[in-house]
Amino acid sequence: MKLTRSPRPNAAYRLETEIWLPRPRKEVFAYFADAHKLEEITPPWLNFRVVTPAPISMHVGTLIDYRLRLHGIPLSWRTLISVWEPPFRFVDEQLRGPYRLWHHEHIFEEVDGGTLMRDIVDYAVPGGPLIHGLLVKRDVERIFEYRAEVLKRSFQTPEPTPSV
Repeated sequence: MKLTRSPRPNAAYRLETEIWLPRPRKEVFAYFADAHKLEEITPPWLNFRVVTPAPISMHVGTLIDYRLRLHGIPLSWRTLISVWEPPFRFVDEQLRGPYRLWHHEHIFEEVDGGTLMRDIVDYAVPGGPLIHGLLVKRDVERIFEYRAEVLKRSFQTPEPTPSV
């Protein structure tokens, strides 16, 4: 996980993560194409819920609404799918929510018989560097650490069952 200054206009920070999953790209992308899977990969302490009814048809222009609690404060979040290129990449952008800017690019590459999934998140927060340093930086890191652990468990290659 790498946190740097963002080159994107109006964004202050860039978070980059990558995880290799031992599954085909189409399978990994299909998992992310189900917006309701976000509930599984978001830490329980956020009380995150997708409020847009299933099934959500994913394409450029799709709007998705969520509810969560951040430090005890209930929040609504709306994202727009601004790029949709299955099974290679997609982008979700916050239209309403806790950030001043949130632009999240998901990239899926076939590597070594599995999928290298990369996240590039450019974001800005109300309150600037002080609030980022006190709260947001650690929260964002914890969210993506949790997500990586869930994805590793979800996509691990099952061990062969020994024959008797």
